[in-house]
Formats: sequence, structure tokens, C-alpha cells
Amino acid sequence: MRLTSFFHPLRSAYQAELDDLTSDSEGKDVLRKRLAEKRKEFDFLVQMMELSPEMVAVVFHRAFHFGSAASTLEHFLTAEGTQPDWTELAPAITLETWAQPLAQRVLQEPQGAWFLAVAACLEYLQQHPRLGMATAPVQDDEDNDNAEEDEYNDNDHAQPLSADDAADLQDADSREQAREDWLSDQGFDRKD
Repeated sequence: MRLTSFFHPLRSAYQAELDDLTSDSEGKDVLRKRLAEKRKEFDFLVQMMELSPEMVAVVFHRAFHFGSAASTLEHFLTAEGTQPDWTELAPAITLETWAQPLAQRVLQEPQGAWFLAVAACLEYLQQHPRLGMATAPVQDDEDNDNAEEDEYNDNDHAQPLSADDAADLQDADSREQAREDWLSDQGFDRKD
């Protein structure tokens, strides 16, 4: 599946964000703890949902059950020029009980419906690695018992970057720079 120029770099950024939250410096799995911390900071994080949706979308990790939404999600993920639309997705997606207040908070924002649909699309890609990243999905402790193994690895079938893919990488770099600028303006130190 060929992702749109919007979701192609965003998929990698979302997976990287989850990877960063997964382990501490000793290699211990701390994903659940770190996600709980992020959820407590949600009112602050909402400010970043347009600039860095992947940083906020992780709050909804494991929040969506997709039901019959697959074809609509895949349309948003692959059709250039389409905008994800929560009103189309909501009837086919069930939110975990813990995520419903967070979703209501997001929907109060001007771009909230767009963001919630983007978060659902990113989580869909993360849960279905054959459609997105080549790596296996990150799993919470409670999901390890029901883990599916996916042996397919897109990196084994890598092709040279096309002009579109190169442009996507440049877009990702400019988004990263914008994110760094925003965080710096908020008082955080730069990664440099």
C-alpha cells in the first residue's frame, strides 16, 4: 500500500515516538507508565496536535477498535488530497472507555475532528504492520498474550527513493525543525 505524502513520514514519526516511550535506559518496558504520564499532560499536549500530531496521537495508543472502518481508513491513508474525517470514521470505530474523555476534549478544538481521525489512522497503521512500518507493532503488557507475529519486512524489499519519497523526507525534516522551534519557544531545550 502506498501511503499519501502526509502519512508516509508521519507513520515513521509515530512509530519512533512509541519506540522512545517503550523502554527506559535499562531496557525495561515502561510504555504503559509513560503513556499514563502523557495522558495526564493531555491539556498541554493538545496545543501541539496540528504541528506534531504524532507526539499527541500516542496518547490514543490502543484506544481504537476499528470494526468495519478498514476501507475508509485505507482510503484516507492512500488517496492523495483527502483529509481524514472523524465523522466518517466514528460510526465504525469504538473507543476504549478510558479514551472517551480525551476524545471529547480533542473534539472541542477547531482541528479536533481532523486530529482524532489522524490518530486513528496512525494507530491503524501501527496495529497492521503490513500496511505501515516494517517493524512489528509495539505492544502493551496486556496484549503480549494475544500477539500476532508478522514475518513480513518491507526493508527486505526496499527500492530506491522516488522523487516523491525524497520530497516526503524533506517535509519530515521541515516538520521536525518546526517542532523543535515550537518546543524551544515553550521553554524546552533543543535536542542539538
